[in-house]
Amino acid sequence: MKTIDIRKVRRDFPNLRVKVHGKPLVYFDNAATTFKPRPVIEAVAGYYQEYTSNVHRGIHELSEKATAAYEGARDKVQQFLNARGSKEIIFTRGTTESINLVAYSYGRHFLKSGDEILISEMEHHSNIVPWQMLCEEKGCVLKVIPFNDQGELSYEEFEKLLTAKTRLLSIVYISNSLGTVNPVKKMIKAAHGRGALVLVDAAQAVSHRAIDVQDLDCDFLAFSGHKLFGPTGTGVLYGKAQLLDAMPPFHGGGDMISSVTFQKTTYAALPYKFEAGTPHVAGVIGLGAAVDYVLSVGFNAIEGYEQKLLEYGTKALSAVPGLKLIGTAKEKVSILSFVLPNAHAHDIGTLVNDEGVAIRTGHHCTQPVMKHFGVPATSRASLTFYNTAEEIDALVKALRKVREVFS
Repeated sequence: MKTIDIRKVRRDFPNLRVKVHGKPLVYFDNAATTFKPRPVIEAVAGYYQEYTSNVHRGIHELSEKATAAYEGARDKVQQFLNARGSKEIIFTRGTTESINLVAYSYGRHFLKSGDEILISEMEHHSNIVPWQMLCEEKGCVLKVIPFNDQGELSYEEFEKLLTAKTRLLSIVYISNSLGTVNPVKKMIKAAHGRGALVLVDAAQAVSHRAIDVQDLDCDFLAFSGHKLFGPTGTGVLYGKAQLLDAMPPFHGGGDMISSVTFQKTTYAALPYKFEAGTPHVAGVIGLGAAVDYVLSVGFNAIEGYEQKLLEYGTKALSAVPGLKLIGTAKEKVSILSFVLPNAHAHDIGTLVNDEGVAIRTGHHCTQPVMKHFGVPATSRASLTFYNTAEEIDALVKALRKVREVFS
């Protein structure tokens, strides 16, 4: 079984050599965005330095090279997700835009008053607000699957909420604030049994787990490039071709047309129907390089290494007097959210930053989760395969100093 060569991996990420307040940086904010390995940085720089050009419409050499690299990245993502074809891969600005695309293009044209949309209590705001907006406009009904105090969805309640009126289940694969891994394959099968479509928010899952959309049988799946060690401002919407074909465009403009007259416009075929205007060419090329990099490390190695980090981190943080972990699901990834008595999350974040440790504090765009646990905010340490047990020790040491201040 392949294992992580941690020294080699850490050499690939220039950001890991940064110092904060004179101390080596410990970066535990990977759920917000990941660092970029050198091959991604070089791919983006190479485009800007050697063949900057717009794609698809040029016949000169630079444009052809840029187009080949851009479409090559689409092929890489298709293989990465095991989609049936590259036309099922739509490039967007991120998970948020991908979800909004489905809400706008599918929801506004195929859902009607009284139809039910099912989400969960642990969703990111990006998988709540678009559906609320759609329900307000169309008269649809939004229903919410609850979770228990360990941060696990109630499958029994899900089955009760899933009815003949359910038209869409939009569910997070892995919670960004709890680390919970939801049983999405089982939920997809159940939803399809009721005639509902399923969108999977894979923003967090994409860097922790291998994803096979054909095996999941999801109808749509969304993720962001910057969570996968790729550039910001890039994202993917996977959709089954027959659904995308039936959906109207999300944006109008250049590159998504077949022909335009003042009397009528006809639209381009998939995937270009949904990619109006000049795309983030450099970012998509960088995303392709990120896919290559992650696959070179290998998900078997990543999952095994991160599980050990999670186990070590859970034990180490639990030993800090008074610290309470928020989210203790049996199935979870290396995300550790916590609270300390008498200390607000923002104060914790400030004080550990003085020790060179970067964590995320706040509601993590999951305010309903905070309400469930009766806290205004949590501190979150999110780990990935370039982190180490020694870095966890640095966080624990910093938290003990925080406790001394507030005790």
